[in-house]
Amino acid sequence: MSEQVPPASRATIRDVAREAGVSVTTVSHALNGKGTASEATRQRVLAVADRLAYRAHPMARGLRRGRTGVLGLDMRPLDAIGSYIPEGVDYFVRFAGAAAVTALDHGLGLMLVPDLTRPDIPQSAHGVDGYVIGDPTRDDPVLTRLIDAAVPVVTVGRDPGRPEFTDWVGPDDAHETERVLDLLRSRGARRVAFLAGTDDNAWNVDAERAYRAWTRRHRAPARVLRVPESAGEEGGRDAARRLLGGERQRPDAIYCQTGRHAAGLLAEAQRLGLAVPGDLLVAAGSDAEQTRLAVPAITALDLAPEASGKAAVELLIARLNGETAAGPVVLPAYLHIRASTGES
Repeated sequence: MSEQVPPASRATIRDVAREAGVSVTTVSHALNGKGTASEATRQRVLAVADRLAYRAHPMARGLRRGRTGVLGLDMRPLDAIGSYIPEGVDYFVRFAGAAAVTALDHGLGLMLVPDLTRPDIPQSAHGVDGYVIGDPTRDDPVLTRLIDAAVPVVTVGRDPGRPEFTDWVGPDDAHETERVLDLLRSRGARRVAFLAGTDDNAWNVDAERAYRAWTRRHRAPARVLRVPESAGEEGGRDAARRLLGGERQRPDAIYCQTGRHAAGLLAEAQRLGLAVPGDLLVAAGSDAEQTRLAVPAITALDLAPEASGKAAVELLIARLNGETAAGPVVLPAYLHIRASTGES
């Protein structure tokens, strides 16, 4: 017997999908008269929705009134940092610019919005045709809200808590992390420490998992330190004091997830009297103004924000048009090898 939804609770699209024995996407298509589901399936979904008194979220109702010609973009790391223009970080500007231009090429507009779970979100944010969500956290509440409202959505990076959700684009973070670690090893590093962020997203999760696997494979010591992304360069300076001071055997290389952490760490290492790259190699998992302008310049991964912005919008448009374009879309990053890891 199917599990019944308590009358006092507000049924969600997931409840309808479970009762009807179909996917959330099929429910969305059936309710919107889209997709390729059979008439029998559509009628079954409609009957279940009626029996459960399912009422779509205002976002979904706005979508069914017709296309608005506008897409939404919410960058979750910026929500977490609390600033939408973090100093020196050009990844988000590059991504948003490419996404906006791609939308324009398709005759659409792009609206940037903050955290969609906030109570002060403007009503216009509820009427867009679909959303691109940047770097969702595990079981991200914004993604949950959109999925429950049957709003078409694509993410940049996967949601670590939703392995079944494959409508995402971006680099293979585990593979790219191994590329940097292999470079450090090829330059003589044998004690590589990892300075991670604290956001519970795939970028941090997959990179740390890859780092720990890499150290086991090479029988090297593993040392992980997590610093909030919002701490910026000062967070990197504090990490340098913790990793490079004291009596413990000092790392001969440090891989920092963010460019701002890497720049602060490098500056503090030099203040402590260490030569980079002579005594210490430094690399970053995200290129930024700080990594390019540091002295010496810091080796860093360029996460291809322009390619990701374009691919995310194109995948979202495919979903809006009912196309079955395959996800995820994995894109290569570019490794900029600079003086902080020694000469080529």
